[in-house]
Amino acid sequence: MPSAPARRWYALPLLALGAAGAAAAWLLLALALDRQCAWLAPLVALDMVLLLRLAHWRAGWIRAGWALLATVMVIAAANVLIAAGQIGASLGLHTLESVRLIGPHYAWLLIGLANRPIDLLLYGVGLLVAVVSGLSGRRPAPSAR
Repeated sequence: MPSAPARRWYALPLLALGAAGAAAAWLLLALALDRQCAWLAPLVALDMVLLLRLAHWRAGWIRAGWALLATVMVIAAANVLIAAGQIGASLGLHTLESVRLIGPHYAWLLIGLANRPIDLLLYGVGLLVAVVSGLSGRRPAPSAR
């Protein structure tokens, strides 16, 4: 009976790189459409689980936890970047310049004003998708045990 592959060393750097790319893509789409694009949260969750699966992490609570953490970080980063991008555009600043200048209280206020209840629901769905898809996976058949 072949042993299951061990977790690869590159799984967490891959997850961090994927999360940064997802947040950047979310920011660009949101600024282009002038919307929050909260519907991306479940897609981001699936992407985080897929990255961990590609690194041969077994389905279970550890993979679900890392996928959940990465999804939370992408949602938070995207919201802060969108708020900074909107304010920066009105002040003639680039998003990265604006994100350095915006304070946490002002960012929290802008995020609270921009997100509607449906957006919060979609963020919750994204977190649920991260946990459920992180827990699910192919299990060996009972005869193979």
